[in-house]
Amino acid sequence: MTSVGAYDIRVVNEMVERESAFIDRLFTEVHKVIVGQDEMIERVFLGLLCNGHVLLEGAPGLAKTLTVSTLARCLKMQFKRVQFTPDLLPSDVIGTVIYNHNTGEFTNKQGPVFTNLLLADEINRAPAKVQSALLEAMAERQVTIGDETYRLPRPFLVLATQNPIEQEGTYSLPEAQLDRFMFKVKVEYPTAEQELKIMQRIAGAPGGEPPTPEPVIGPDEIESVRGTMDRMIVEESVQRYIVQVVSATRAPDSAGLAALGPFIDFGASPRASIALFQAARAHAFLRRRGYVSPEDVKAVAPDILRHRIILSYEAEADGRTVEEIVREILEHVQVP
Repeated sequence: MTSVGAYDIRVVNEMVERESAFIDRLFTEVHKVIVGQDEMIERVFLGLLCNGHVLLEGAPGLAKTLTVSTLARCLKMQFKRVQFTPDLLPSDVIGTVIYNHNTGEFTNKQGPVFTNLLLADEINRAPAKVQSALLEAMAERQVTIGDETYRLPRPFLVLATQNPIEQEGTYSLPEAQLDRFMFKVKVEYPTAEQELKIMQRIAGAPGGEPPTPEPVIGPDEIESVRGTMDRMIVEESVQRYIVQVVSATRAPDSAGLAALGPFIDFGASPRASIALFQAARAHAFLRRRGYVSPEDVKAVAPDILRHRIILSYEAEADGRTVEEIVREILEHVQVP
């Protein structure tokens, strides 16, 4: 939906206001367990609204796993966790064919990928064959076991974590798989006050266990929200702005950013434009607006683009980071 009249804007705003009534309650329930980490929680939920996978990168102990499991409880969804290790096999994730000695028949046993939220813990510790098997599930929302192809449950979302510190025993994620993640979120350490609250909450809880959150909404309500998002207003000027931002990562010279040219080997694909469009709508929805503004695009652009831009050797030698490149692009591309 693009440009519409004032009446339609009012109608869409009222629709968004009704559909987003659960948001405050949802985040209240999540924060019964999680202290701080607002951006990580929001990005995971944005991924769910957009049906996009999320990669969480951060040091151990920053509540990445706890956030995902807590959100699954609040959303009345099935949640499974797979600890990725170098000896993991594709069958450990998607399932395998089992021979029954009693009947003399082969049966297919479904793996943990058959769930709503799959937490792939330390995903970069798994070898290439496991990555390829997971890629089919992420890209096609289906897996093949033996001669049978099975559709995965709806919704299906991969929430993966990786540790940026340790390199021994890890495998770099292929660019094709990185591109399948809608968001790459950098999880930061809590503030001193937040850490104090975490310590007091966990140490003071019976058995050291955090409180249990209450369910808020389920898969049917999420589908309804997605239908509302499809009717949200994204003016053509904002759509062009999205394309210009993404295009600037591929052709900085054309965007008047010639100085960035030597620092970028490969820019973001058109899939990034689609992801940025969807994420900007979801960002506006969480703020109870029926229309998308350039500020929504700016807010989600770093998490959409940071894993889709491949820097050159010159950038590494110069100490440039992807975050700096994205920031310069957002500062330079003219806002409608």
